[in-house]
Amino acid sequence: MPKTLTWLTLAALAGLGLSGCKILPTPMARSKNSAPAFNPDKMVEDIWASKVIPYLVQKAGPLAEVQALAKTDPAAAGAKYGNPRKQTNSPWTFAVRVEGKIIAANTQSRAGTMDIDVDGDGKADARVQIGPAMRGTALRDSLDFVQFNDFTNQIDFAQFGKAFNAYADKTVLSKLPREALEGRTAKVLGAYTIEGGQELPLVTPAEAEIGPRP
Repeated sequence: MPKTLTWLTLAALAGLGLSGCKILPTPMARSKNSAPAFNPDKMVEDIWASKVIPYLVQKAGPLAEVQALAKTDPAAAGAKYGNPRKQTNSPWTFAVRVEGKIIAANTQSRAGTMDIDVDGDGKADARVQIGPAMRGTALRDSLDFVQFNDFTNQIDFAQFGKAFNAYADKTVLSKLPREALEGRTAKVLGAYTIEGGQELPLVTPAEAEIGPRP
């Protein structure tokens, strides 16, 4: 057989071999494409009624009791009323019930608040956030079943914390009255974090009720 024919035959066979091959995606590429997107709002919605509210109901103490223990022994107060598994450098956060009379309200700002007198002395004992904009991540930080190590990074963890505030505003706070709040009663289930220089405990509600006008 001539040399030229031999080379042509080999080339043709090689071409046939390549035409029968299929390029398949690697397992890594397939895994990336099928990974669910991080959705903190959906995550909060999924656990709100089944885990978050029952936890807060069980853990929360009356404001006066929580504050008294927090002043003398923050770690004991954290174990009893909050999350003893918090990050080492994080401040203590407590689940709390606040019930009393509204003596002042700020509803002009997006960061709305109401000041509540719990003991009847005419002075505010707690400041309750009523949104729609709310500071901090107290609701997230009070939960002992939520840990930083469960998240990919700090950004995801922060977004998850903000999602609690957004869900509380959407389902609870946005439905509260905004006019003539002074003199009405208020009943709140929520959480607050000990912060230096804070005038009053800043409570983020998970549940809230406001009574009728007096």
